[in-house]
Amino acid sequence: MVGAGSQSEFQALGMRAALGIREVSVWDTDPAAMAKLAGNLEPLGFDVRVASSGRDAVRGADVVTTCTADKSHATVLAADWVEPGMHLNAIGGDCPGKTELDPAVLLTADVFVEYTPQTRVEGEIQVMGPDHPVTELWEVVTGRAPGRTGPEQVTVFDSVGFAVEDFSALRFVRDAVRGTPWAEQIDLVAEPEDPKDLFGMVTALTPIGT
Repeated sequence: MVGAGSQSEFQALGMRAALGIREVSVWDTDPAAMAKLAGNLEPLGFDVRVASSGRDAVRGADVVTTCTADKSHATVLAADWVEPGMHLNAIGGDCPGKTELDPAVLLTADVFVEYTPQTRVEGEIQVMGPDHPVTELWEVVTGRAPGRTGPEQVTVFDSVGFAVEDFSALRFVRDAVRGTPWAEQIDLVAEPEDPKDLFGMVTALTPIGT
């Protein structure tokens, strides 16, 4: 995990739910953010290692998630850090002028996106040519295109967020919990004391072990 801000805990939980990953190595320029991540995840059964650098954090990793907030064409993951077989979730490049990956990574990896026209403007591939090859997720889900094809393949999910996904997820959750004790009306605009600790608002309401 490169970046330990407000999305980091949710990303770790997602990877555990999908892949069973319980070991997390994290690097952030803010030591307090890394301590926050460890404090939130370790009680949930994660083994968290605070790395000494971005290179150290990703060394030997199966899945690398970059989730930083710098509004620039930054390089938080260098091409020579990427090892054969890695999957990269690049979620911090989410607006024009903001990217995280060394462009050389995109030349050798297979890139998967949600919606190509939007990603070419906001995602990592905004720095590439208009014909840079990508595969949309729906093509993989429906069997029209392959996902990962071999153990040495490097793949990138160039995630920028797509409104219909959020809308569909919210409708699913709403329908699943309607009329149960798990449904409660809340203020949708979160105002955490620490903007980097959005996950802390969840744990404050949910005792550990429930």
